[in-house]
Amino acid sequence: MLINLTNHPFESWSEEQKKAAINFYGEVVDMPFPEVDPFGDEQYIDQLTNLYLDKILAMKPNAVHIMGEMTFCFCMIQKLKQNNITCIASTTKRTIELVEGNLIKIFKFVRFRKYL
Repeated sequence: MLINLTNHPFESWSEEQKKAAINFYGEVVDMPFPEVDPFGDEQYIDQLTNLYLDKILAMKPNAVHIMGEMTFCFCMIQKLKQNNITCIASTTKRTIELVEGNLIKIFKFVRFRKYL
């Protein structure tokens, strides 16, 4: 099982990204990324990641797709890796197109990459 800990639910992913996730990890379960208080200190981040770690460990995933607020992600990834859970990010290729006078950014899924 892959836990998708991002602000982008599995249903909103491209078909290529969905197929890659299912091929590598099987079932994909969304876990909405938390609203991280910008006024929170390091202890706040530690406590918030501990709450999420407990939830994730109880689900026994093969991997966690994690992208979002940087200090939360950094702390969460360290804790997940200490518990032998693979952490991945999705990579994309960005293109810019001019549509009706507006610049539109398009992100095309390329692959999943493990956090080292």
